[in-house]
Amino acid sequence: MNQLVGERISIATFKAQTTRHRIMGIVNTPEMQIVFSDTPGVLKPNYKLQESMLAFSESALQDADVLLYVTDVVENPEKNMDFLEKVQKMDTPIILLINKIDELAGDASQASLAAIVERWHALLPKAEILPISAKNKFGVDMLLKRIQELLPESPAYFDKDQLTDKPARFFVSEIIREKILLYYDKEIPYSVEVAVERFKEDDKHIHINAIIYVERDSQKGIIIGHQGVALKKVSTEARKSLEKFFAKPIFLEIFVKVDKDWRSSEKELNHFGYNPE
Repeated sequence: MNQLVGERISIATFKAQTTRHRIMGIVNTPEMQIVFSDTPGVLKPNYKLQESMLAFSESALQDADVLLYVTDVVENPEKNMDFLEKVQKMDTPIILLINKIDELAGDASQASLAAIVERWHALLPKAEILPISAKNKFGVDMLLKRIQELLPESPAYFDKDQLTDKPARFFVSEIIREKILLYYDKEIPYSVEVAVERFKEDDKHIHINAIIYVERDSQKGIIIGHQGVALKKVSTEARKSLEKFFAKPIFLEIFVKVDKDWRSSEKELNHFGYNPE
């Protein structure tokens, strides 16, 4: 979506389950408005947070004019068969994107890609299949042109100068969470939620106070690190990215608190915005 919108709307890391919310990115030109909706990846949920993430994904099946199903050259389709069956029953145009084709190397790359395309065609015979490399922007212009051809005519949903449906605080929490995904291993990034307590902007600066919530005292210690070194690294890298995002100097303070089992608490998930409605 970042490539299609032309702005960095969704955080991206090499780890699974990076996206947790449904995020809209809006493309405006004099002739059209396209609203892209980036959802979490499809997964079989093990706790309430993942149930909410799957609900965000399934909600796209209900209101999309064109469905982009994004896979890559290594994903095993069988793990998401329940979801694929729902996709196959849709009347909506489906474009299946095979991403990361730049990772196919050597003389056998074309044969490998052909085999992947054939496998997906058997699973989703109604879908158009486009190999792309979002990283290298290969196929992105062709995809955008095809989306324009498939979209129905309708009034614009959003103002012409609007880029997304999310507020500034959301992007602050996402950028901090992105750094946690990048710099911590194992279960830690998946046990973390970020909330912005204070966002005060003036003409020259933005002052931000944020809280990293974890589920265990032991996780709090890992996030902070010895003498606060780990948390300082997250804060520094987040501040750099936030200054680039908002184009202003940022004063950022981050605190760490324990919120036991927040991933399994419906009340806490609603508080953190994980209500698909």
